[in-house]
Amino acid sequence: MAPTTRADGDKRSRRRGAELEKALLQAAVDELADGGYARLTIDRVAQRAGTNKTAIYRRWPNRAALAFAAYRHFVARPAALPDTGDLRADVLALLRGAAARMGSAVGGEILRGVMSETHAHPELLQHLREELAHEPGAMMTILGRAVARGEARPDALRPRVATVPVVLLRQEYLMNPDASISDEVLVELVDQVFLPMVRR
Repeated sequence: MAPTTRADGDKRSRRRGAELEKALLQAAVDELADGGYARLTIDRVAQRAGTNKTAIYRRWPNRAALAFAAYRHFVARPAALPDTGDLRADVLALLRGAAARMGSAVGGEILRGVMSETHAHPELLQHLREELAHEPGAMMTILGRAVARGEARPDALRPRVATVPVVLLRQEYLMNPDASISDEVLVELVDQVFLPMVRR
């Protein structure tokens, strides 16, 4: 690997705003992929990103917050939600997108690494709860459209119901050692579990 020149260093030090934040998140993703949450430190992320710890602490108060931000960065959701006019097709499209993002070796490693440390690090568990509290949004939108079309029962439009497919998908990844979930499994989650819960 070529040594970093002074010009390279100057360029990296001039990064600001979204560019710097993206570099920090990518550095955290790389650290998590290399050593898991147990070896993640603010120092190592700052060094890998070519910046100082202050730049990190301005954005995230601790490594748990940084780890979850890195995970969200890696599995970033698409801006547009599926809207095919059919509940089954929309939910499958959402799950397939999530599976593609989570199913890489790095995504699986980060997810398992962070989840496995929650018992030893209460701050991680708190961030997990906060993350899950915001999770129903996309599925609530899809389910709400289905209710409006008369395709799903109005009483099914609840956060705990809406999150069932995503929670089951995450559980599959946590339990599957090769982080590979087939499309057949996704279809089963939708057809055998979710749709019977919500359809009229």
